[in-house]
Amino acid sequence: MGTAVIKVEDVVKEFTLRNVHTLKERLVWSLTGRRNELSTQFRALDGVSFEVEQGDSIGLVGFNGSGKSTMLKLISGVMQPTSGEVLVRGRMAGLIEVGAGFHPDLTGRENVFLNGAILGMTKQEVEESFDEIVRFSEIEQFIDTEVKFYSSGMFLRLAFSVAVHTRPEVFLIDEILAVGDEPFQRKCLARIQEMQESGCSLVIVSHDLDMIKRLCNRGILLEHGRLQVDGTATQAVDRLRSA
Repeated sequence: MGTAVIKVEDVVKEFTLRNVHTLKERLVWSLTGRRNELSTQFRALDGVSFEVEQGDSIGLVGFNGSGKSTMLKLISGVMQPTSGEVLVRGRMAGLIEVGAGFHPDLTGRENVFLNGAILGMTKQEVEESFDEIVRFSEIEQFIDTEVKFYSSGMFLRLAFSVAVHTRPEVFLIDEILAVGDEPFQRKCLARIQEMQESGCSLVIVSHDLDMIKRLCNRGILLEHGRLQVDGTATQAVDRLRSA
């Protein structure tokens, strides 16, 4: 990988789309051997390659369906590519989906330890950071409540707080800052900027193009699963806006 913390090499990701048909149609197609008509292949990413160096802040931009979130899930390890390779070096944390890694029947306190372990923290590390995690999340009075009773904003606060306190070397964000009130969003952005200053690499998927230009030194534009621009954040955003 050289000095890169993320290496994406000729990545293809395909999904099988199941078409909805009546039971009669399924039976006829099954009897006539036309099973292939029950599904189609969709290529979400098509031969994408790029590298992320330590300290880079990458904005993944593109219209809906361009493959941005799929790319982020491949980097996170939630998905595996159909072909090609995704390599990541260092501790990684991220906010891909609100409440991901949280168990609804456990309390906020229990989920801090669970999510911390998922993100690679030891029990001692979680214990040492616990008070600061809860303080940053601003949900102290609900920390012993089962998270199934949390609002999406409360999920966000706790999930973001756990993630940033893992001291990651690679941090992934997918539109997560669109959830929550404005003061907490500002608090999150301030913490992200602190992480950038400490050398953390950042990959953001967002439709907030002004935020991408403000936070990111590089921009990658995807269009129908293909990489169209790998340059400055301004170059990627301007190209998208001119499309």
